[in-house]
Amino acid sequence: MCAVPRGTAVAVVRPRLELAQIVRQYGDDYRRTHRLTPVQHRALRAIVACRTAALGGRRETCDHCGAVRITYNSCRNRHCPKCQTVAKERWLAARQADVLPIPYFHVVFTLPHALNALAQGNPRVLYTLLFRAVADTLLTFGRDPRHLGGTIGLTAMLHTWGQTLSQHVHLHCLVTGGSLAADRSRWLAGRSSFLFPVRALSTVFRAKYLAALERVFDANHLTFAEGTAALADRHAFSAYLGQLRATNWIVYVKRPFAGPEAVLRYLGRYIHRVALTNDRLVDHQDGHVRFRWKDYADQNRVKIMTLTADEFLRRFLLHVVPRGFMRTRHFGLLANRTRRATLTQCRTLLGQFPAEDAQPDSLGVLTYRLTGIDLARCPVCGEGRMQIVALVMAVRPPDTS
Repeated sequence: MCAVPRGTAVAVVRPRLELAQIVRQYGDDYRRTHRLTPVQHRALRAIVACRTAALGGRRETCDHCGAVRITYNSCRNRHCPKCQTVAKERWLAARQADVLPIPYFHVVFTLPHALNALAQGNPRVLYTLLFRAVADTLLTFGRDPRHLGGTIGLTAMLHTWGQTLSQHVHLHCLVTGGSLAADRSRWLAGRSSFLFPVRALSTVFRAKYLAALERVFDANHLTFAEGTAALADRHAFSAYLGQLRATNWIVYVKRPFAGPEAVLRYLGRYIHRVALTNDRLVDHQDGHVRFRWKDYADQNRVKIMTLTADEFLRRFLLHVVPRGFMRTRHFGLLANRTRRATLTQCRTLLGQFPAEDAQPDSLGVLTYRLTGIDLARCPVCGEGRMQIVALVMAVRPPDTS
């Protein structure tokens, strides 16, 4: 550990209410009364430890006034609201070269809430099926000569929450408004304001998902917990599938974006999101937590919701995904194995000058671009530069997922 000499000015930043404070106060009680998965335990521990002495850090000194600043390391857990901004910016910088000079559409596929309980017990299986069914549906429509007649590109991002932290499993998809011909000799442009018929998308998506769900049931790849135990019976599960087939599945398509910059701004809203950001928290007292939420059914008015700490943590933990599960995936023209060669061919056909691969920015550069704050400038005198003089040892090794 590093000792700070007596009488030395120390820069201390005191944040407003954070999720870590709520977990720190109520997390132990919640663990004692609920059964958590290992990845949920890991997420809570990481959120509490993030940017504290538990993870170590560095001691910096101003070369002008001698002020000392202790900066602690981040947990890097993808469910931590303090760790996603830099990850998002670096991801976006890497994706700039993927954006083509064409229209893009925003498509959202939502699972019926009747699947929520099954998804809680089988998140990896049901979320994987969602990616596959959505990608297969969109790629099938893209190849259809009645629509685009070629291979489209799409990026799909999994979200499992609504504004009130309730379970709302859906995929946000960014889809190219055109396709590459099968012989790779032509770019096939789509209509300027239309992608695919929504009702037909919904019908095909539902059929593909339920067929895949029945296959994993037959292969004994599903686990049935207390709330879904009755579905382990084959006849009960068949009736369950019948009820799901009888409901309308929601698919939403937005009009195309106005250029590559708008596409990147869109991605910035949805990439590396967590269920709840710190700036939405209002307060916590007497065993209750209050946070802001946007009511889309009431002209997007911002309202305050109050939940018991127990219910708040239960809802938050619904959205902790399995360890190693990829929440963002690419298909078609953007499939990872062939992306570089395919996009090069698309750019050639579209007459787009090849973009250079973006180099990752340092944390200081990213922070300055996002906030206008120069991390290297002394926060006490405003004139000197902060220099790293020692490392602060971690109390315990970081626990990330």
